[in-house]
Amino acid sequence: MNRGEILQSIVFSAHTLTRIAAQEAGNDAPAAQWRALSLLDTTGDQRVGELAKASRTTQPGMTRLIGQLEHEGLVRRDPDPDDSRATVVTITEAGRNALHSWRQELQRILEPRFSDLDETEWQVLALAAEIMQTHSSLLERTAR
Repeated sequence: MNRGEILQSIVFSAHTLTRIAAQEAGNDAPAAQWRALSLLDTTGDQRVGELAKASRTTQPGMTRLIGQLEHEGLVRRDPDPDDSRATVVTITEAGRNALHSWRQELQRILEPRFSDLDETEWQVLALAAEIMQTHSSLLERTAR
């Protein structure tokens, strides 16, 4: 596998693992919900348009999603102090708790599927996870 194929494999495998875990958990929340909450948790408060762009969705679609999340108490909207016509979305403590619970559920479901890995393979995965997390954090900051 060349370098591009390795990265492609990691991305597609991650999507597949998340989909499988969501199906097994019976979690019918849209993936966009977890993506939006995760973005708000890691990058902080954002305008709806910024959040839509980062989530690769439309602004009307994100507005609907934020309305649902706000109704569920997972986010709140406040006036943008720099522009009274705009709102800023903030993850709530309930939103952080829901995101944490979802991540724990993913771990609970997926971990047994990798029980056949030996210590060396776990070390390789740990290094790969660290590299991916570092680079995705850097990419996230430069994309803003």
